[in-house]
Amino acid sequence: MKLVITPRSPKSRKFPITLDLAGSPATVRVDDVQAAIAKQFPQLNPDRQRLTVDKLVLESGKTLSEFGLKDGDSVTFKDLGPQISWRTVFLIEYGGPLLIHPLVYYLPTLFYGKSFEHSWMQTVTYWMVILHFLKREYETVFVHRFSHGTMPFRNVFKNSAHYHLLSGINLAYWVYGPWNAAGAALAERSDAIVYGCLALFIFAELSNYHTHVTLRNLRPPGTRVRKIPRGYGFDWVSCPNYFFETLSWLAISILTMSWSAHLFFAVAVGQMYLWALKKHRGYRKEFTDYPRGRKAIFPFIA
Repeated sequence: MKLVITPRSPKSRKFPITLDLAGSPATVRVDDVQAAIAKQFPQLNPDRQRLTVDKLVLESGKTLSEFGLKDGDSVTFKDLGPQISWRTVFLIEYGGPLLIHPLVYYLPTLFYGKSFEHSWMQTVTYWMVILHFLKREYETVFVHRFSHGTMPFRNVFKNSAHYHLLSGINLAYWVYGPWNAAGAALAERSDAIVYGCLALFIFAELSNYHTHVTLRNLRPPGTRVRKIPRGYGFDWVSCPNYFFETLSWLAISILTMSWSAHLFFAVAVGQMYLWALKKHRGYRKEFTDYPRGRKAIFPFIA
């Protein structure tokens, strides 16, 4: 069959082109089209390609007939630009706080112009943050399976800013400062507050890890299989991983009582709420038997 590839940009010098594909619309897959394009233009590997028909994205693994395409039809091509793997993106994102927090915590003279003894609150907060992001790095390498292999390289700077600036520089500078040092009134916390926040944090982190393992086990290696997640956490909400992460940062916010922690908590929870709504709607649209009683992120609420 023949398929015409037209450019999204009228300034394109490579397209339009006509591909002569072996098979029929019922047998030719989107992957075959992407491979044929990459064969003519090696720099345009499949991860850089977005193919659409009337703004509908052609999904990898599906046949052309599933999108109503026939012999001689046209599809629109867009070059997504240089790509970077999602795994690498996550390692960069979480690596920022893992570098920034130790620098600010262990080199106070560099950031505050003097040395001082850290309070118990500062020390507990420091290790909570470090353990949180070490866990995230571990999950990125050994737990997560990604449905999309790459993203545009230019987006890594935007994605990293959330972690490097808000949970990195912003949180570290204002929490580890001399105004929260040992003996300072602002740093005084009762044992009940410290141990209560620590217990909530540990519970949330372990629960969050459990949900990530559940999601991993739903998708066999090398596939994009999608199933309804069930079990611990998922009986309440569609995205318990976001709910439990909310509890982790709530514990840190309460422990520090810092406006910088409150700011990051508000921004992070707001973003996770939007992600959860999108995933919740996607689940309900994709699975006709999706549990109706589930909320998106907050049990019994939303």
